[in-house]
Amino acid sequence: MTQVGEGHETAADEAGPVMTFGAPTVGEILAERYQLEEHVNNDSAGRQVWRGIDVILRRPVAVVLRHPGGDSATEMLQAAVDASRVIHPNLVGVYDAIDEGERAYVVREWVDGEALRELVGRDGPMDPRRATAIAHSLADALTAVHATGMVHGNVHPGTTLIGDDGRVVLADARADSADSTERDVRAVGGILYYSLTGHWPHAEAGHPSTLPDANRDGNGTLTTPRQSRAGVPAYLDDLTMDLLDRRVTAPTAEALTVELSRLDSSSDDDYEDVGPLRFAQGSASEPVRSTRKIFIGVAVLAVIAVIGLVFGIRAIGDSGNDQLASSPDASTAPQTDAQGNDGGTSTDAPSATPKKFALTADNVRIVDPPKTDRADTGKAKGTVDDDPDTVWKTQGYTTANFGGLKPGMGILINLKSAKHISEVRVETSVPGVTMDARTGTVDPGDNNSGDDKIVKTYKKVNDNSPEKTSGTTELLTGFEADQTYQYILVFISKLPQDDDGSYRVSVQNISVYGTD
Repeated sequence: MTQVGEGHETAADEAGPVMTFGAPTVGEILAERYQLEEHVNNDSAGRQVWRGIDVILRRPVAVVLRHPGGDSATEMLQAAVDASRVIHPNLVGVYDAIDEGERAYVVREWVDGEALRELVGRDGPMDPRRATAIAHSLADALTAVHATGMVHGNVHPGTTLIGDDGRVVLADARADSADSTERDVRAVGGILYYSLTGHWPHAEAGHPSTLPDANRDGNGTLTTPRQSRAGVPAYLDDLTMDLLDRRVTAPTAEALTVELSRLDSSSDDDYEDVGPLRFAQGSASEPVRSTRKIFIGVAVLAVIAVIGLVFGIRAIGDSGNDQLASSPDASTAPQTDAQGNDGGTSTDAPSATPKKFALTADNVRIVDPPKTDRADTGKAKGTVDDDPDTVWKTQGYTTANFGGLKPGMGILINLKSAKHISEVRVETSVPGVTMDARTGTVDPGDNNSGDDKIVKTYKKVNDNSPEKTSGTTELLTGFEADQTYQYILVFISKLPQDDDGSYRVSVQNISVYGTD
């Protein structure tokens, strides 16, 4: 019997490392009501999880203790208060939240069972039907949470509890400003992926953890569950990948619940063929949302149509050559291709298939705006050599915002010529980095004034406010397809906290992909 779930699968809170207090003892009674029975574990945020007894109602409870209380425990306590307002069979019940100053604790429902993380870790990937049922339960719980205007913010295998009675319970709501209903829904896709493969897609699902990352191809692209194991229905494979694909609009939790219910309740004969997806965004009368499989089908039909058109035009041309040759207007009529372009006009559209640009030390340098000793100069070369042992490691700072000394720092990439860019992939040593991509038209110089001008004049390629990275691989997108770029700045504005209490990060590799 294992009870886990409280706390993110991340490092300690940004305020600093969380130290568990003293040594609570078996039999100790908190708030004159909750008797500690057994220390179960310390969660990923450094808090102690205990099995206890409510001596008044005589029911088992889980007690999550944190030291200290006060301001540093505000987020934990507020999340508990918010969660207590939503009653749902697939949400863990929250009974109490108490701040004693020196320590704070949350009292919640005890679930006899274990976390999905441990279940899959021990038994391996799940049967597709069971994976579907678990995702269905989570989506239903999130529907209830989102209906109140709240966000759960902490959906992952450690907070998904599987009771001994088969009940699926979502624990430890803990949303912050970076969380959203969309992120909750995409995390359900991560739960599906983990249940089916035993791997957690860190970058796509959010909530970094010590779980093994998803399988990826040579370009770092996520492989599908069907590519990882046999027996995954094509429909479930498509659904999982669509939920994890940020290019595909995420459904509401309610729409996802309806879709998973349709799959969950299908008969064995229909389970393999229940598509297409029916994400109705808002009302049942809206059109069915296209999925990856539909996109592929449309593309195939388009190719067939073009081929048919080409051969049809060729056949008509062959049969009418004599007539065209004798026509007085044949020599002067403009010649057009199948797209209506005349023969004297050519288009220089970029290729549709992105490729990785070759980068060397000559293409990159550190940008560090303030007047300092520029100790990081020359260290950018380790980020483009595809060697995980050579990195750029920032110096340690006292706070996440570089100790207030500067707005941030980063790596300037000079592609040497203007190119069409699709994305920049950045690999870091740990998650929790706030970064974005910026572009400009010139490098004013590798010096303090030049770097200061870059930071002040380069424009972000994405209007969205940058969020903390949820994994160690981040995709920076937002580049305009019809524009070309020569200078790209990968700019870090906030650092994660290291084990020694300082704030720093190592940038292990940077890759630029484009269509030139």
